[in-house]
Amino acid sequence: MLDLEVVPERSLGNEQWEFALGMPLAQAIAILQKHCRIIKNVQVLYSEQTPLSHDLILNLTQDGIKLLFDATNQRLKVIEVYDLSKVKLKYCGVHFNSQAIAPTIEQIDQSFGATHPGVYNAAEQLFHLNFRGLSFSFQLDSWNEAPKYEIPHGAMVKRMHIYTGNNLQETRAPAMPLACFLGNIFAESVDVLRDAAGPLGLKLRLLTAGCGPGVMADSKVRSLERSISFGDSCQDVLGALGSPHKVFYKSEDKMKIHSPSPHKQVPSKCNDYFFNYFTLGVDILFDSATHLVKKFVLHTNYPGHYNFNIYHRCDFKIPLVIKKGADSQTEDCLLTTNSKWDQIQELLGHPMEKPVVLHRSSSANNTNPFGSTFCFGLQRMIFEVMQNNHIASVTLYGAHRTSSQTRPESSSSSH
Repeated sequence: MLDLEVVPERSLGNEQWEFALGMPLAQAIAILQKHCRIIKNVQVLYSEQTPLSHDLILNLTQDGIKLLFDATNQRLKVIEVYDLSKVKLKYCGVHFNSQAIAPTIEQIDQSFGATHPGVYNAAEQLFHLNFRGLSFSFQLDSWNEAPKYEIPHGAMVKRMHIYTGNNLQETRAPAMPLACFLGNIFAESVDVLRDAAGPLGLKLRLLTAGCGPGVMADSKVRSLERSISFGDSCQDVLGALGSPHKVFYKSEDKMKIHSPSPHKQVPSKCNDYFFNYFTLGVDILFDSATHLVKKFVLHTNYPGHYNFNIYHRCDFKIPLVIKKGADSQTEDCLLTTNSKWDQIQELLGHPMEKPVVLHRSSSANNTNPFGSTFCFGLQRMIFEVMQNNHIASVTLYGAHRTSSQTRPESSSSSH
């Protein structure tokens, strides 16, 4: 049985690990994977057809805990303990819930002190007692009539929530805490730089925390902007973004068959290679001969995609200038990580060619439970579309790659 410390408006954890509000989804999953012998039977719950309409939930069924992540930014929003009989809980080092201590209203008063009167929810038959960043829900099944303010003696806690602010219903995932940076850089936003013909490069707004000598050497989150363009050298990218998490060399180009004359292409003695920046949700492809940037891949990290949880979500924005009517009037539009394929087609028009069907698997005999995706090429951009109409990734090509506009790209070391 887990023995966990409750920190209101911040976290739930122990000396080995901590689930902190604002933590990225990938880090929470990494904790569960590292401690899989202790934390077992974890479910991932999400909406397959409308993944942005509901929170993404990690359900620790054996421990009675749910971690609710904001569907848009994929950071931890609420920690819910829904079965207190499966876990030990303490506050300021003193237990208020264990096999020997029942979580009654008297015990909560003793551990946490006074607060505002509770609020009764008739539909749930629960009495909610709220502190800042923490709430307890008491079961009132045995009472015929709910009291107005005071929770009856002996009432037991049925659920507990940890969140940010004073209102559980209105809470949002906070900014990522300092402890979650771990020497990495994260992308707050990624703007695609374009001209009338197509993409030119990326402007990244980055977040980083100091990691100098000493624990308190630099305890601030810093924001900085970096731009990378097609044709930039490998050294330019390293200077702007630092070392990648992984370098992936392409062993073969499975999409060469879709080129105009694949049999005429001379086999390369060297392989093109990717810089994988997992915490940015970005891959950068370099030409093996010139070592210059020739493609960018932006990942949305939707659940239900083969690459889910390899990358953090890239919050990209692609500006478009759309012509309206015969008088050549234009309108500025924006494609984002949340845009759906039918919305994109309304702005850019329907592709002239049929899509390339992409079916990923880790080996020839292994099946992909999530099904195929479909790749459409428009204006030097390849949109990888999932079966629920959301975008899994966008591949951007430089102007000198016009002959390859219909080719999607496999960019991760998982392929």
